Amino acid sequence: MVAGARAASPEPDGALTVGILDLQGDVAQHAAALAELGYRVRLVKRPADLDGVAGLVLPGGESTTLSMLLESTGLFDAVSAATAAGLPVLGTCAGLVLVAREVLDGRPDQRVFGLVDIVVRRNGYGRQQQSFEAEVPFGSGEAPPLPVVFIRAPLVVSAADGVDVLAALEGVPVLVRQGSVLACSFHPELTADRRIHAMFAELCESYAVETQSVGPGRPSGARWLISG
Repeated sequence: MVAGARAASPEPDGALTVGILDLQGDVAQHAAALAELGYRVRLVKRPADLDGVAGLVLPGGESTTLSMLLESTGLFDAVSAATAAGLPVLGTCAGLVLVAREVLDGRPDQRVFGLVDIVVRRNGYGRQQQSFEAEVPFGSGEAPPLPVVFIRAPLVVSAADGVDVLAALEGVPVLVRQGSVLACSFHPELTADRRIHAMFAELCESYAVETQSVGPGRPSGARWLISG
């Protein structure tokens, strides 16, 4: 947890607050997805915004730009400290690049958090013109396939043994988890399927219980509440 930050806790009505990095990318779409699941959203623009959140979404965008903005705002070190203390993270598209251990075809000075033991290639699925949609088996394969949207998506080149591969496209991992970090090369916020955000929400609930000894705080009804 960042210095001076209080533990994750529910708001008075019982809803946990989840942060979304608001420097670039699909912020509004992620906020709407979390709202459908009944969570408050805080837009994270500076280190103090991490105070009390139960998880952090690293949205899609341009990974090198996000890396530079994280540095210039002081958020890189703050996020690193928070995740080292167990703060759950959902990284999507560019967010997958940011949580990877190693990035191919990135800038030499690009910094990443190294939270998941994977090697990724930036824009490994092609440029904007090669964007596509597909469906992939999810989990054990008994559930309905997962709709996926790839836009200038990073490609997972390799994943270490400690990384759980939760979904793959033609044998290539597209959804992975390691510890409290969930990451995917696609954009789950651009479909109506909320299973990825629900998985992330469960990690946030567990983190809140561990840090504050509180029970699950999911309210009834979907709302988008921006807390300051």
